[in-house]
Amino acid sequence: MMKGIFLCVLVSWIATVGHGWTTPRPGVAHLSHHRSGGPRRRESLVTLRSASAAAAPGDVPLAAAETVEVASSSSSSDETTTPPKLSKKERLRAQARKEGGPLIVPTPGGFLNPYGAFYLATSVFLGLFWFAGLVGCQFLYLISGNRIDKLRRLPITLSQIWGETLMFLTRAHPRMEGKEKLLEFYKQNRAAMFVSNHNSWHDIPIVGHTIGWRNYKIVAKKELGKVPILGKAIKIGGHIMVDRTNRRSQFRTLKAGIDFLKRNVMLCTFPEGTRSKSGRLGNFKNGAFKMAHKVGAPVIPMSIVGAAKCMPYYWVMPFRAPWNVCKVIVHDPIESKDITEAELATKVRDAIISGLPDEQKPLK
Repeated sequence: MMKGIFLCVLVSWIATVGHGWTTPRPGVAHLSHHRSGGPRRRESLVTLRSASAAAAPGDVPLAAAETVEVASSSSSSDETTTPPKLSKKERLRAQARKEGGPLIVPTPGGFLNPYGAFYLATSVFLGLFWFAGLVGCQFLYLISGNRIDKLRRLPITLSQIWGETLMFLTRAHPRMEGKEKLLEFYKQNRAAMFVSNHNSWHDIPIVGHTIGWRNYKIVAKKELGKVPILGKAIKIGGHIMVDRTNRRSQFRTLKAGIDFLKRNVMLCTFPEGTRSKSGRLGNFKNGAFKMAHKVGAPVIPMSIVGAAKCMPYYWVMPFRAPWNVCKVIVHDPIESKDITEAELATKVRDAIISGLPDEQKPLK
């Protein structure tokens, strides 16, 4: 019996003490908790402020002291979680999906969509005939000891056939402004250096289409020599490949370019040295116009508009037909005689900029 009385008293005492622990103090909002243990908002600020106002002057009510703590808990639970930052690869994938539609495939060279796959398949199919013709040219030069077609006009013609057919079948021809200036210049039977801005792989066939059925050589970086079929066309066609890290290679490039211009062969170069990833015209490399200036040959500036809207640097092939998007503007030839090389570069750059839209012009 004594044990029973003792247990009753103990239980009553625990209940009383427990009630004291859980009963809210006057003027203080009671905070309940979720099962997860985090605070749940109640009408804490309203209760606390009213309790603080009811406190006597000079006192520091406990409610006022705890307002900061409760408010900070409430605000922290209300904060919107900021989305995680996307990596560069994820951003490019999202941009590619926005441009090329949901059916995009990442490849080592860039993204590919159905139109790009069609463009690639067409170029490879036509490239088989192109490659066969180049091998035939190579054999011809080998058995003749390079005494036939010394300026390599034949492989340039084969490349032009491949490019024009590909652009026709894939609707990749650009619109052209100023073609009459080219036709007028061609009547003079002079060589010139064609110079253009560069922000897409598609610039190369655009330049070839613009120059037309003439013998021309592109000043290309040596890495292009590793591209299947295209690399062979560059080597057999006598195009000038330069190693930008080798001074001796740069000297050979200068010498070869001067020799071609003296022999009435057109040259083409992209003075930025590489594609612009921002789409804006970049800085020109030093010596880009040295060949034309040494010979006194004119420079024909070209402004290529919208190529990156069809094939930016992170696409391996165009993601849409360029025919109604891309445009090339041919400017008046700029004579290199009686001016310095720096003055020539400035005039050419100003001419190219004049034909570019605002989103492609360099930032000041």
